[in-house]
Amino acid sequence: MKLVCEKDKLLKAINSVVKGASSKTTMPILEGIFIQTNDNDVKLTTYDLEIGIEYIIDAKVEKQGSTVVNAIMFSEIIRKLPDTEINISLNEKNLLEIECEGSLYKLATMNPEEFPDLPKINIENSITLEQKNLKNMIRKTIFGVSIEENRPIFTGCLFEIEDNKLNVVAVDGFRLAWKSNFLENPSNNFKAVIPGKTLNEVNKIILDSYDLIKIGISKNQALFEMENCKIVTRLLDGEFLNYKNVIPENWETRIRVNKKDLQECFERISLISFSSMEKEKKYPVKLNIEIGKITISCTNQTGDAKEELYISTEGKNLEVGFNPKYFLDALKVIDDEEIYVDFGSNISPCVIRPIENSDYTYMILPIRMKD
Repeated sequence: MKLVCEKDKLLKAINSVVKGASSKTTMPILEGIFIQTNDNDVKLTTYDLEIGIEYIIDAKVEKQGSTVVNAIMFSEIIRKLPDTEINISLNEKNLLEIECEGSLYKLATMNPEEFPDLPKINIENSITLEQKNLKNMIRKTIFGVSIEENRPIFTGCLFEIEDNKLNVVAVDGFRLAWKSNFLENPSNNFKAVIPGKTLNEVNKIILDSYDLIKIGISKNQALFEMENCKIVTRLLDGEFLNYKNVIPENWETRIRVNKKDLQECFERISLISFSSMEKEKKYPVKLNIEIGKITISCTNQTGDAKEELYISTEGKNLEVGFNPKYFLDALKVIDDEEIYVDFGSNISPCVIRPIENSDYTYMILPIRMKD
């Protein structure tokens, strides 16, 4: 194997596939990048038996071949080389030689025949959408997936096609994020729960562009296809939450507020809420809603803080507590200037919605406040 390629193209490919390499395994081959040449390109592949990523780049291929090299070592070396052409070859001792200007590295390799094939997916349903739309949908929901493994189904996002509309939903037991987007091309109705880990990697690879991405779904696998990249992942098994039934349709108290002003209040209050002397303990903030005004406050051993914001209100006065991080996570991804925040009682969830767009809904459960 012998090839020459530009560093920036190679590094982009490596950065795209490296997260598909396993970091904790008894099979060293899964820690590697499978490198395979074709006529005028080279394909890089990683696969940890849950997520597999392929990326193809142009290259001057002088001799065909394939090998597997440790992903972390290979990526760190390429990252630190000069920004110019890189020569890569496999010598007679099966060492991968990397040459660039005055630099020469030789890395041990593994047998490419031992590298597992990516699953062959029998696609039953598929959708195609612009990468920027998928990127936006992931950005507005992914933070809501659970990090607790005791309910694996909630560690992923529900992808639901319903009447030619894609709904992406994340829930962790304390909050729920729901983003929808109408599809231009007709599609069958279907559901699939895609791991959050996979969606994070997809989001890093796709561009904020009008380029298309195809998502194919089989019984237990999903396939993301772009022009030069392919991502394969297992689907999560289980029954996802019937999310439409848990979002309140009515409210007792509603505020209309400038999103940026509310976000800045929560960011300042969080300096107190998150700075407890008790490690890892985050104190809730209290929201006191009166006619035309909301007061946000927090008290702990570190100190106390209070913010007042003059707003438009409807309904009853209310005092309720929340984890400020849950509010901030939503406010950071909402692009609209003004939002509604709807409340029920001090023990029922609140719902955040943009005023101009009806394609995003975020729900948070309150925290019981001590008197």
